[in-house]
Amino acid sequence: MSNNENNRDHIIEITTELLKEYNGDTQKITSRIIAQRAGIGLGSVNYFFGSKENLITECIQRDINRMLAGFAPDITDITKDDGLSDRNRLISWASQTFDYLFENQAIAGISILSDMQSYSADSNSVYTQKGFAFAIRDKQKEERRRLLAFMLVSAMQTAFLARDAAKDILGYDLYSKTGRDSFISDMVTMLFEGIDSKEDTADET
Repeated sequence: MSNNENNRDHIIEITTELLKEYNGDTQKITSRIIAQRAGIGLGSVNYFFGSKENLITECIQRDINRMLAGFAPDITDITKDDGLSDRNRLISWASQTFDYLFENQAIAGISILSDMQSYSADSNSVYTQKGFAFAIRDKQKEERRRLLAFMLVSAMQTAFLARDAAKDILGYDLYSKTGRDSFISDMVTMLFEGIDSKEDTADET
């Protein structure tokens, strides 16, 4: 790895730590603070990333990509038998992702709100949807897998943003692991039952 790559990685690690330390308040995280903490010149942030905003975006993308790679180590081989049904596999992956959101609330909040303001095919939300789609392997058409993954990720993001009121609104205490797991299990079950019902209706026509 070159010195430039090492420097980039170091700056990203320091900025990720600052995002968590400042609870995602990017206004308080200046380029000067990043430079001082990383032990680099003030101009290095712009030199390597173009702007503080670009740096923060890369920090968030890298952190989320690392999380997704962790729960889907076989993502390049969707035919590999892991002994799980599609429903249980998706529940497992989605539960891990939901836990990540609550363990990294500052980064997760920035990512979700940023995607909602400027949704694109290369956003973290869509990348997460694509990851979830790999969990759905049995007899589902590609567009159905995409739609199910889109609905699940959207529901998780909305619930996360409403986390302080989720118990009153939804009946789940999302700050507890038990509450999060129940929410994911119920959501995935409802989505699969909806797909199964639609498939049955289509078969009868």
